Amino acid sequence: MMDRAAEETVDSKTDAAVKGEAAIKQRFLTTKEKFHEFVDSEWQSLNGGNSTKDEKSADSNETNVEEPDAKKAKLDHEDRNKDRKADGKRFRGQNKSRPHTKPTTYEEKRLCLSVFKENKECPFGEKCHFHHNISDYMSTKPADIGERCYLYEAFGKCAYGLTCRFAKAHTTPDFKTLENADVIKACEGKTSIKNSLSKDLQNRLRKHSVDFKKSAEYLKTLSNNKEKSKQQGNGDVGAAEASTGEQQPPGAQTQVIPEILTPVKTVGPLTDVDVIKLRPCERKQVDFNDKLYLAPLTTCGNLPFRRVCKRFGADITCGEMAMCTNLLQGQQSEWALLKRHESEDVFGVQIEGCFPDTMTRCAELINNNTEVDFVDINSGCPIDLVFKKGGGCGLMTRTRKFEEIVKGMNYVLDSPLTVKIRTGVHEKSNIAHKLIPEMKKWGISMITLHGRSREQRYTKLADWDYISTCSKLASPVPLFGNGDILSYEDAVKAKETGVSGIMIARGALIKPWIFTEIKERRHWDISSNERLDILRDFTNFGLEHWGSDTRGVEKTRSFMLEWLSFMCRYIPVGLLERVPQRINERPPYYTGRDYLESLMASQHVGDWVRISEMLLGPVPKNFNFLPKHKANAYK
Repeated sequence: MMDRAAEETVDSKTDAAVKGEAAIKQRFLTTKEKFHEFVDSEWQSLNGGNSTKDEKSADSNETNVEEPDAKKAKLDHEDRNKDRKADGKRFRGQNKSRPHTKPTTYEEKRLCLSVFKENKECPFGEKCHFHHNISDYMSTKPADIGERCYLYEAFGKCAYGLTCRFAKAHTTPDFKTLENADVIKACEGKTSIKNSLSKDLQNRLRKHSVDFKKSAEYLKTLSNNKEKSKQQGNGDVGAAEASTGEQQPPGAQTQVIPEILTPVKTVGPLTDVDVIKLRPCERKQVDFNDKLYLAPLTTCGNLPFRRVCKRFGADITCGEMAMCTNLLQGQQSEWALLKRHESEDVFGVQIEGCFPDTMTRCAELINNNTEVDFVDINSGCPIDLVFKKGGGCGLMTRTRKFEEIVKGMNYVLDSPLTVKIRTGVHEKSNIAHKLIPEMKKWGISMITLHGRSREQRYTKLADWDYISTCSKLASPVPLFGNGDILSYEDAVKAKETGVSGIMIARGALIKPWIFTEIKERRHWDISSNERLDILRDFTNFGLEHWGSDTRGVEKTRSFMLEWLSFMCRYIPVGLLERVPQRINERPPYYTGRDYLESLMASQHVGDWVRISEMLLGPVPKNFNFLPKHKANAYK
């Protein structure tokens, strides 16, 4: 009897160990040790025996990260404490204080800009720290990555000249840069990137000389309304005391909610301002219904990645979350998040803030200086840095400020205003259904609801039943649902809830071809070579966006590695025992149908670096990379 009980215990533990794993055909399954032994030996043979057996461990030292262990099933209370810190908290979340290496540090000494522009006189003279002798620079420059330059082939000339890491394609033996006149003429007059920050606007923002006329009108009206409500409140208190004959206790007030008045005159002669001002029905309209919306993704949702997703059928794209205060200060890095490629036909920007004055001014700044189809308010960001100051999810609990922000932004914008929210702040206390009817009154053009609370993060599945309820409350305002979409079957089920459209976030990072699958209603058993071609497209777009010099190459590599930390979770359709793969199912260790497919399945940072080296050449000696997330799904 004891033996049978022991066997049953072992069986139950075995079942628990595989609980939550994706079902893969038995012949592809392997162990962690055998998987890495296979990947390392094949890589060594493909590289002509130049790689050492300790290469991956060296990569781990360079990147300062170990591969996460396989995620374990939920344990009993006693066993659960073994996987906790001394203070009882679990190991989870982000890798804080990641090492930040500036791309400029990858070059010992750069070429002076004066030589680069063929202007032999350097304004810094002998104090200049850069190379002025081309021969000296070329002797220290890292080796070229390839024989073909994407920028030269696409635009007829490479703006990075001798510093380009593909300079052989457009450089003569005497270090002169070649140009293709026919291609240059064909590209003449075309502007592929919009919404760049001009030096003039940046200087005016830094000197606080930008005129926010419409914002000033709204904020003045808002201030007057608050004063008026204060006076009304005091009058109501006096009236209450007179009628009851009782004195109100100290500090007690009768709360009067001020209504935001429209500062347009309704009495008197008709002025030019009245004629020119757009009425709500005359504003720019965007048809949001039945569209596939690529979510604004911090870090990974950059312009080159959005271009990849547009090729696969994403209908709506949105820039990464930008802080309104940084935009108002003219920070170049923050304005880069607003850039738009010509292929993005329906494009919006997402801004975060917690005060009506800064958000209204930022909206007016965007309205006057960029080309966008809509502006989105981030009211769903869960990170502490944003939440604790009242932004992101914090706005959902500050409805008075939220209303003032929405009405102020609507007053200064000529394009639709949208908002992205969560179910609520706390896991078992949904509040979105209370906010949505109010937001309809405030003038929101579209609402996106992520089916999780701030507290919940990604520990449980998105609540699509609740999204369905909120969709009915939002009608006729479009409501997009977001959460756990990884296949066209998931998208079909989501559409059945009655939402106007679907927003896709992690699903697009894991498999950007998900938009094609949804539109063609099929499972795409994409090959490893096709996936490598996608990464090659991203590489070319990255070199175009960030540059083809060493600085641009390493910046492209870092963003590719961030993306590969998600992409490695994809399991090819042909290997699955049960189709489709669920987003909450972690992949077990498996070998693919070819070596590249196996390499792309690796959860080790060293193997991601190897993939990047196939496209961007060897990493520099001082290269360092630590993933943003600790991959909680695999711990």
